[in-house]
Amino acid sequence: MFENVKMPEGMSAETLEHLINPKNYGKIEDADGVGVALDEKTNEYVVFYIDLNADTIEDAKFATNGCQDTVVIGSMFTDMIIGNDLNYAQTAVDKMHEKLGNLSPQQQVCADIVFTAYVASLKNAENKQRGEDEEMHVLKMKDSCDSVQKEDTNE
Repeated sequence: MFENVKMPEGMSAETLEHLINPKNYGKIEDADGVGVALDEKTNEYVVFYIDLNADTIEDAKFATNGCQDTVVIGSMFTDMIIGNDLNYAQTAVDKMHEKLGNLSPQQQVCADIVFTAYVASLKNAENKQRGEDEEMHVLKMKDSCDSVQKEDTNE
């Protein structure tokens, strides 16, 4: 689709596709796992939904109030893990880093919030399987996009 388009420096055609047409954005009703990653300094969050069939991720969706980098990374990551087993999904974080290449510190925080929400969704699914009544599992981010932006402007 983007064969004749001059890409912005460092952006792949795949990344541009996910930017223009994000995939898997939304909510899964009655998801097996719901995880939230929260940046308390900026109040940015990612909600990650997974449906599992044994050890296979049948479906994954995400929602965020974050920036376009977060949406692109969420779209690419969910696209990568749907239909794969949990073992593959564990390696998908590393594969995403390879696909994304050198990220700015701010983009790294955007990636980390997506991956953290995914981990929280797995924890929620695990807790539900043990019989716990947990609507969602929330993990707070150590690093904040706000802190990274301030560091960038101080250089």
